[in-house]
Amino acid sequence: MLVINPIAGGTDKEHIKNAVREKATKKKFELEVYETTGEKDGERVSSLINEANIFRILIAGGDGTVREIADVVKKRDVFIGIIASGSANGLALNLGIPDDLEGQLQIAFQDDYIAMDVLEIDGETSLHIADLGVNAALIKNYEESEIRGKLGYLLQALPTLAASKYPFEVTVEANGSTITVEAILVAIANAQKFGTGANINPTGQLDDGEFEVLLFKNFNIPEILKTFYGDNSLNSDFVTVIKTTQAKITTIEPIPFQIDGEFMGSRSKIMVKMGKEKLKVLSPLKVL
Repeated sequence: MLVINPIAGGTDKEHIKNAVREKATKKKFELEVYETTGEKDGERVSSLINEANIFRILIAGGDGTVREIADVVKKRDVFIGIIASGSANGLALNLGIPDDLEGQLQIAFQDDYIAMDVLEIDGETSLHIADLGVNAALIKNYEESEIRGKLGYLLQALPTLAASKYPFEVTVEANGSTITVEAILVAIANAQKFGTGANINPTGQLDDGEFEVLLFKNFNIPEILKTFYGDNSLNSDFVTVIKTTQAKITTIEPIPFQIDGEFMGSRSKIMVKMGKEKLKVLSPLKVL
């Protein structure tokens, strides 16, 4: 099955549909195509999987589309292939999936996969990075704007920073301990990088059975720049890292919150735990 989000990234997807159909024909696979509408897509995809006995699902969209379909299939024995075509494709970046369509299709039609962890955040599935604070506020402003793609994020960056009222006080309970700090951003990370390439969690792994809570304390420009250049060292004065399998995160006032690039409103309490399921995501990465 090919699942296409027709509006992801603000680009036409007809060439993707044609390329997948051509590849499927060569492999002698029968192909179902489903285009998302924004209404009950998960339920409809689930029904199609049952009807057509689907064993491999290719998802053409961004992180939000992948997350929605993953929520449907996480308890099923199917392969997931990602054709990265959203505004910011952070999960694909972390999986080592290339930017070009031919490279993506080559991976999507092979059988090498990573058994990827799945997080549960307040009952919602999370695959990549969720966060409270300035980045979530940026995503909110981006979703309310009319300009898609990375340019849209860039145009919202300065107004978001100018309007921010950070830092905020946050308390994290994990591993039998409690920590309270002032932060500008609290990331719940199953992966290493944002879709922009910023490496905020350099020691994170997608399949190690744990996740990281990262408490970024201030706008330290040199430290922020280090994340963009893949530096694996994190200054403890800039960020505190907590590695765990479950956590409770609370703030005094509701703070903007996002999961995998989708704004989820403002929250003052978040419960996170490692899910029981693993996703079979097609990837060139070495399987642990």
